[in-house]
Amino acid sequence: MTQVRSTPPGREQSRPGGPRWWTARRRDHLAGFLFAAPQLAGTALFVLLPLGLMFWYSLHDWNVLAGGFTWTGGENYERLAQDPALPGVLRATAAFSIGLVALNLSLALVLAILLDQKLRGTVVFRTIFFSPVAVTLVAWTIVWRFLLQDDGGVNGLLSVVGAEGPNWLRGEATAMASVIVVQVLKNVGLNMVLFLAALQGVPRELYEASTIDGAGAWTRFRRITMPMISPTILLTSIITVVGSLQVFAQIDVLTSGGPGTSTTVLVYYLYQNAFQFHDFGYGATLSVLLFAIVLVLTVIQWQMRRKWVVHED
Repeated sequence: MTQVRSTPPGREQSRPGGPRWWTARRRDHLAGFLFAAPQLAGTALFVLLPLGLMFWYSLHDWNVLAGGFTWTGGENYERLAQDPALPGVLRATAAFSIGLVALNLSLALVLAILLDQKLRGTVVFRTIFFSPVAVTLVAWTIVWRFLLQDDGGVNGLLSVVGAEGPNWLRGEATAMASVIVVQVLKNVGLNMVLFLAALQGVPRELYEASTIDGAGAWTRFRRITMPMISPTILLTSIITVVGSLQVFAQIDVLTSGGPGTSTTVLVYYLYQNAFQFHDFGYGATLSVLLFAIVLVLTVIQWQMRRKWVVHED
């Protein structure tokens, strides 16, 4: 009888004629690293390297026009802590982010629920609400800048019903509200589609069983719909929060940070210091602050998922 010799785990035989260390496991590992190499290289080149340079530049006084690049250590961070304009910038950033996230997510969820009712014409309305997502951001914002002027289309519609509208982009309260609404109308279709896909994935048997048990519409929404689509709510909330902290083109085209500094959010204040005042060192310091805020908010949202996202433990 011929004995069959088994190979111990982790000691695969190499190919005949090849080196003994070139095992099948090592070949698999090399193939995996080669497939992941482009993504790793892109992350290192376009994420990690800019982050490192951002921290490095924040430690210098860099004026491009004067040609100076001087080590200052923590002076830019001391300046950041004493900047008299920073509290107002942070308040404007918080107002914009809170207003945008609340209005965007709530409107997107309402639209998704309405479109999930299988009524006639839902495809047309879905296209109408999603089409602004495909429109160029600057073109969309320029159109709304003309519509929101004192003699623009919005006030023209109000005059038809006998109402007189303000100059929306010249009042502190109305300017911030206008920027928020324009941004919500631009991107609400994306979250609407995500919510609609999540709603269509909820088993209909759950609604039928709850209806038999006597549950009303609000109870079904609170006890079935919200828990089942909670992973999508987490995803859209993270995307929307991060996007709200990176708004620039809308502010620049609509208000240029005004009136006064009422719509000067952190990203626009960063742009002003770096590219208008040519103080790239302090601009990099503001970038560090923005990175820290985004990181903290993302971590908080990710940690909260265990409390309100279904199937998380």
